[in-house]
Amino acid sequence: MDPSELQRGGQCSVGSWRVDSVGVLDPLLQLLRTGRLSAQPPLHPVSRRRAMLGRQPRVPPLPAAPPNQCDLNCLAEGQAFYHSFGRVLDGTPCSPGAQGLCVAGRCLSAGCDGVLGSGALEDRCGRCGGANDTCLFVQRVFRDAGAFSGYWNVTLIPMGARHIRVVQRSRNHLALMGSDGRYIFNGHWAVSPPGTYEAAGTQVVYTRAAGPEETLHAAGPTTQDLVLQVLLLEPNPGVQFEFWLPRERYGLFQAQAQVLGWALRQPQPREVEPQPPQLLEPSPMTRDPTRAPDPCPPCPDTRGRAHRLLHYCGSDFVFQARVLGSHRQAHETRYEVRILLIYKNRSPLRMREYVWAPGRCPCPPLAPHREYLLAVRRLVSPDGTQDRLLLPHAGYARPWSPAEDSRARLASRRCPV
Repeated sequence: MDPSELQRGGQCSVGSWRVDSVGVLDPLLQLLRTGRLSAQPPLHPVSRRRAMLGRQPRVPPLPAAPPNQCDLNCLAEGQAFYHSFGRVLDGTPCSPGAQGLCVAGRCLSAGCDGVLGSGALEDRCGRCGGANDTCLFVQRVFRDAGAFSGYWNVTLIPMGARHIRVVQRSRNHLALMGSDGRYIFNGHWAVSPPGTYEAAGTQVVYTRAAGPEETLHAAGPTTQDLVLQVLLLEPNPGVQFEFWLPRERYGLFQAQAQVLGWALRQPQPREVEPQPPQLLEPSPMTRDPTRAPDPCPPCPDTRGRAHRLLHYCGSDFVFQARVLGSHRQAHETRYEVRILLIYKNRSPLRMREYVWAPGRCPCPPLAPHREYLLAVRRLVSPDGTQDRLLLPHAGYARPWSPAEDSRARLASRRCPV
């Protein structure tokens, strides 16, 4: 209906009504609407005189609200009843600040299809009146935890994600990074205040409560990829995250997660009871001389400009180094390297450093006596007694070459200052 017709009092035809726009209604109507008058009727002159003499005037109690909020009701002065002047003009809000509109004496709300009274709602996929069948629900718990503090990748939140929700309950802090490597909050070891942040075309609500607990909520859809991280200050009890993703984007999300080295299903830690020494050593009758140790699985493909930019901008150090030797321990590998050329550093480096790689099978493996371009992070233990350079799983470690040198210098110009 045309807004001018609403102001003139034109009536909608019987059937369905669609909301286009509503003009400004007569201010008198707003004053005469229920609840717009004074909280109690003004005192009669006799009652006012009795109040001055110290006698409490008798004020009739306010009656209950009128039954139909789409009628023009007025409370009689000094009385306890309403008088109705009939229906308000079509298009008048049902109550101040409400979304519903009065049409033919009824309060109707518009559905997501714009039709008043249809009751149509958007599903989790963003479809009006849908049944959540065009998107997939991603819900996981990140439980990987290193022994040292620092930033750890939790998940990639791909473009098109909706209804994003993240919760973690510890002294650790959630951190959010854009696809360009720029932190949105809690980046560079600085804790940001709770609040609403603009990111990837949506509003991200970041809260921090006593307990401690942190949450992240965003309605979406996101217009670009986001990287969710956790800044570890203590052992990670788990970061719960969930979002809805269009079906056609789920395959790309899986491929990107594998390239970045993030497991699609995070392994759950478990305690292993120590076995007596005699049980660990098989008897001569059961020993299999031909049995070989299980080989390490192949490493994810880490090639590509996006992968290089993400690791270069998100790392603390980028340098060219020659591997002098390695020492494999129970759950990590230590490389001794000689640094030849520094591209990026946030603190001084020595000529010789140790670089640590997590896991029984480090990815990518570094061969002795070869030169690499490495992007590593600095990890400090919670008690401050250990300070390490960490090469993350599926991190950036490429054999050094003049072409790789040019790519690194180009990536440095694309990182935020």
